[in-house]
Amino acid sequence: MFGWFQRLLPKSGDFFGMFERHAAACVEAADALAKLTRVQGDSAVWIARIRDREHDADEIIREVLYTVRRTFLTPFDRGSITALIGAMDDTIDEMQAAASAIELYEIVGFEPEMQAMADKIVEAVGLIAQALPLLRDIERSGSKLHTLTERIVQLEGEVDLIHQAGLKANFQRHRIDGDHIAFIVSREIFKHLEKIADAFEDVANEIDALVIDHG
Repeated sequence: MFGWFQRLLPKSGDFFGMFERHAAACVEAADALAKLTRVQGDSAVWIARIRDREHDADEIIREVLYTVRRTFLTPFDRGSITALIGAMDDTIDEMQAAASAIELYEIVGFEPEMQAMADKIVEAVGLIAQALPLLRDIERSGSKLHTLTERIVQLEGEVDLIHQAGLKANFQRHRIDGDHIAFIVSREIFKHLEKIADAFEDVANEIDALVIDHG
């Protein structure tokens, strides 16, 4: 009976293609976030683009979860597949959360540290997009993947340092001018940007785990 059921299941699914499509959505969202923090054009356009790409990513993760349930042979353990796409989705979800906060508080000017954090996010997400196609031949690509994930983890540390410096400058500025609301709002945006970095580090860790298991 079980053998008959297995024959009904697809033998494989295009998980690599889905990973890469999700990464492309993240790259577009990160680029829009960076442009948003640098006030390049209409902020509403960039917020809408981030929201649209997050919706695209949601469709892709649903496709992954549906396919992983229905596929008999998967390139990696099912738990590894869902953990990787889940970490990727957390990254774009945090971008969406940052954009929503910017929209909510009607922020029109951004501190240099926020812009620097957004630039690091763009770099990290670009590296993730470079890494994912290498999973198609993970045995041969293990060394290159490790180099990429090592840099992604370094970027998370760099974001942390910029985050701390930005918070300190923000506190000192508003301690002098007494604008407590501005301090709280700025701190909130810094927090959202830092969470994006935490999320992309999780993606790097999931990729490293795959290299350890299959490389």
